[in-house]
This record gives sequence, C-alpha cells and structure tokens, in this order.
Amino acid sequence: MLRYLKPVLFLACLAPLGWLVWRALHSALGANPIETITHNTGDCTLTFLLITLSVTPLRKLTRQYWLIGLRRMFGLFAFFYGTLHLMTYVWLDKFFDVHEMLADIAKRRFITAGMTAFALMIPLALTSTKWSIRKLGGKRWQALHRLIYFSAAAGVIHYIWLVKADLKKPLEYAAVLGVLLLYRLIAWIGLRSAAVDKVRVSEG
Repeated sequence: MLRYLKPVLFLACLAPLGWLVWRALHSALGANPIETITHNTGDCTLTFLLITLSVTPLRKLTRQYWLIGLRRMFGLFAFFYGTLHLMTYVWLDKFFDVHEMLADIAKRRFITAGMTAFALMIPLALTSTKWSIRKLGGKRWQALHRLIYFSAAAGVIHYIWLVKADLKKPLEYAAVLGVLLLYRLIAWIGLRSAAVDKVRVSEG
C-alpha cells in the first residue's frame, strides 16, 4: 500500500509550490509578491512540521503502523519549504546582504526565532537516512530528532511575533502543537508508570 501511496503524497506535497509558481507566472502574487511567497512557504514549513509530529500519535492511536514510513518524507518537505522560506528572505528580500541580515537577526526577535527554527531542522535533515540511524544508534537518533519539537515551537513563536495583530492563524498552529506536546507528555508519563510497575513486580 505504502509503495503506491507515497508517489501520490509526494506530488500532493509539491502542490503548494506548484500553485505558487503558477501564480508567479500569471502575475497573481498580489501587490507584494515577496511577502506572498514568504508567507506561503512559511505556512507550508509549519504545516509539514506539524504533520510530521502527528504521524507517531496517529500511528499509535489508529494502529496503522505503516504510517511511520511517511514521517521522513513529511519531515524532509518541512525542511524543503523551510529552505525556500529562508531563501526568499536571503535572496529576494535582502539580496544576500550579510551585514543587513545579521543586523536583522540581532534587532528583530521574530527573525531570530525563525533562524533558530531553521537551524534546528538542519541536523534532522542531515540525519534522515537509514545510514544515519545505524551510525548514531536508535536511542541517540531518536534523542536528536526530538529537536523537531523545539523547531516547531520556534517556528510558531516566529509567526506570532511576526504578525503581532491578527493572531488567529499562528495561534491555530500553536494549539495543534500544544495538543501534540500534551500527547507526548501523557505518553511519557504512561511509559514511566509502566516502568515503575514493572520494577515493583520484579522486586515483589
């Protein structure tokens, strides 16, 4: 099933970029094309980060264990759209002016949060291969890939600090992330309780 589903989902993940390119070719990006591209790629980055984080809970709740095979693809698409988001800022907005970008990072806190979110995604993308899992070992790899929660949190903060006034959309992302973090916390407490019970049984 996964073999046939993956190509379809891959094309679906590219659809936002295709729509953006189509709009660009037809001069339909509005009065501020750079802002439109920035917002669209940023939304896609956060969306794919949250989809990636949703895979494990969904897999466990539905017992559809094949879903885990989609997590890496969704994570890499988050990094892909994050790279496009960053390049829009670096290339189209700042024209590779390093001094201006460094000043931005230092003075504008939403830029700092956004850069942090992207920086945290880099090691995740670089270690997304099966070779990396074998090299790092399962536990170390899993520990490293928990950075995705921090990346998503920094991304949500970046969005909240960016918009300032109309917080509806960034707060929707924050709510979804909050639910996923709550699930993670409950699952961790459940595992700890099970481990304690196991120790008590073995000691008894």
